[in-house]
Amino acid sequence: MQIQKLYGGWAFAAIFFVHGINMAAQVDTTRMHELEGVEVVAKARPAVMRSAAPLQLMDRKGIEQLGMQDLSDVIKRFAGVTVQDYGGVGGLKTVSVRSLGAKHTAVSYDGVTVTDAQSGQVDISRFSLDNVETVSLSIGQADDIFQTARMYASAGALSIRTAKPTFEGKSFNLMAKVKGGSFGLINPSVRYEQRLGSRWAATGYAEWLSSDGDYPFTLKNGELITEEKRRNSDVKNLRLEGNVYGDFGKGGSLKAKVYYYDSERGLPGSVILYSNTAAERIWDNNFFVQANYENRLSQLWKVRADLKYNYSFTRYLDVSKKYSSGYQEDLNTQNEYYGSAGVLYQPFACFSVSLNTDLSRAQLVNNYTDSPQPKRWTSLTALAVQYKSSRLTATASLLGTYISDEVKQGDRPEDRKRLSPAVSLSWRPWEEQGFRVRASFQDAFRVPTFTDLYYLRMGNTNLKPEKATQYNLGLTWSGDPWVFRFLSLSADAYYNKVSDKIVAIPTLYIWKMMNMGEVDMAGLDANLHAEFALPFGMALAASAAYSYQYAIDVTDPEAKNYKDQIPYTPRHAGSASLSLENRWLNVGYSLVAAGDRYALPQNIESNRIEAYVEHTLSANRTFTVKGKWKIRVQGEVVNLTDKMYDVIQYYPMPGRSWRLSVSLQY
Repeated sequence: MQIQKLYGGWAFAAIFFVHGINMAAQVDTTRMHELEGVEVVAKARPAVMRSAAPLQLMDRKGIEQLGMQDLSDVIKRFAGVTVQDYGGVGGLKTVSVRSLGAKHTAVSYDGVTVTDAQSGQVDISRFSLDNVETVSLSIGQADDIFQTARMYASAGALSIRTAKPTFEGKSFNLMAKVKGGSFGLINPSVRYEQRLGSRWAATGYAEWLSSDGDYPFTLKNGELITEEKRRNSDVKNLRLEGNVYGDFGKGGSLKAKVYYYDSERGLPGSVILYSNTAAERIWDNNFFVQANYENRLSQLWKVRADLKYNYSFTRYLDVSKKYSSGYQEDLNTQNEYYGSAGVLYQPFACFSVSLNTDLSRAQLVNNYTDSPQPKRWTSLTALAVQYKSSRLTATASLLGTYISDEVKQGDRPEDRKRLSPAVSLSWRPWEEQGFRVRASFQDAFRVPTFTDLYYLRMGNTNLKPEKATQYNLGLTWSGDPWVFRFLSLSADAYYNKVSDKIVAIPTLYIWKMMNMGEVDMAGLDANLHAEFALPFGMALAASAAYSYQYAIDVTDPEAKNYKDQIPYTPRHAGSASLSLENRWLNVGYSLVAAGDRYALPQNIESNRIEAYVEHTLSANRTFTVKGKWKIRVQGEVVNLTDKMYDVIQYYPMPGRSWRLSVSLQY
């Protein structure tokens, strides 16, 4: 809840004066005077409306209202986001914000970023939505200045927060769920939460997923239409997660997490000229442990620290006669050690300064012939200042980056150094209105990945970092006019420019990674959310998001694709949803739409991917048994109209499918 005028002019001056005397005289700061209570008369405004940079969020309630079962289903409903989906239950899914590419998007899991030094992008399908409390997406300079330096380093940040236990008089909580559906889907999970004394708690989560993934699809070739079936799309994966939450009182708080993911899946490959056979398989094994410590030392100072170790192993196998040995097997192992520390200084209620620094070491080992076995040291330091009142939020930051690679053999790039500034502003012109104006600027860049630099003969150690500049100007409004219980609107216009874009260019005999790309991006993101109170205790919620993206290649005026829309970026995209809550049956409806896209740089008919609209309908009801047990039954029909479409060309998405889940909670 927003507290207006917490310190009036005289009170503010008095507090500042007292602080000055205390600091000068070095008196015991434990002797404090308690101020009289302040009556809060302002209405609560969501943080997404007050944010100086675009921020979108969906919480557990919204997830359950719409009956969403996958993390990608949530992210697809954010404006300005493109989810690259290769189809199927276990298909690779990556996130790109405002056409900048997945490698410019950070993915944070409970406050610590998830990284992949080899590819630079994160497969979000490895995270379960059943264990998630909130999903948020920020673009540019975020209002939270007390975060890891890595979060400052990306053009956009997807933050996933898991549920923290609340016991409400009990010593433990239990939630068990089983989900089944089309294409042989079986997905049981269990979550257990235990209170450990008055200040400690622990949680454990386990999930198993299995699906044959062999869904039917329609293949069109001119006037000939045939019914086919996806092959080699099976997936089996196991997720395990444990958390510990500790409260040391004045000694601070601790959160620790252990995560394990194991997956085997087939790679169905692209469907070209009726070639629907595939024998490629991939095994993924990921383990990480992370810990976060925070402590407010006084009213002036706050500290935080994060530690993480990440292990990732990937095995790729392709059995084919095209290899002299009859098969190809790639083995890749990544190890990363990461540490972050930060300090926040807040001399006044409205002004704060933070300094956050990260240090990491990543290593890639593989079975390639003459592999350089690279290691990378990365140092990031972010200095940020912020002024925040009821009407104005202004933030400025400067990120310093230093990166150095080591190789066992072969060439290595020069050390990379860069300073990246960012500023953001949110202003409410009128005291009693929910209208705000916001503007932001960010300079961001991404360093070439290990694949860009060292992969077989394609790698190029002379690559420069890919640079991106972002400008955003937006308007937000929220309130409760007329029949609305709550109404919010936002619109953001933006311009991005990417230079030294890393692309694969054919040379005399082979393809080579080069800094040859330059892209201009302009667009508009709009969001609407409305809530209505209806008779008989019912409630209706409606949301809509729309994105216009004009992202064109301006690399070479002589090229055939000059000023053409870049691949896989629709000009128009959007989503809409309705949810009706009542005492009998809760119903949710949603749609996701994307306009025409192009699979290759040249915007010609043979490269065009048709537009699509996917509809989903869900219904759920919760039963209470003996006042303690809750049973929730939910069913969904996905792709209600059985629309045949591709997100990635020649990778057909599933048609109509169903899912049914039953959960038991104590």
